[in-house]
Amino acid sequence: MIPEQRIAELSGIFNALGNETRLKILIIASQNDRPLHIKAYARLLKKRYSAVYRHIGILRRAGLVTVYEVGRSRVVALRKGLNIETLFQTLASMGIITRE
Repeated sequence: MIPEQRIAELSGIFNALGNETRLKILIIASQNDRPLHIKAYARLLKKRYSAVYRHIGILRRAGLVTVYEVGRSRVVALRKGLNIETLFQTLASMGIITRE
């Protein structure tokens, strides 16, 4: 039997991955060598800062990104060891998503 806490953790991760904007944030984070300001994500996604801020909060709570405070700003980086390409390749190899 899987412990309830583990189920809750997995649910949070799947919830975070279940949104197109959040997936785009993860892809942008994976393609940059340095953490980006939340404003940069908002500009790249053509979305309001407040909306992107909420999406990043969900990703942070799921453990997928790290948010650092730099002065009065916040920058976001992909969690160390998380590889989005590997995740996509694994899902494609299982036939869950199509390969590109």
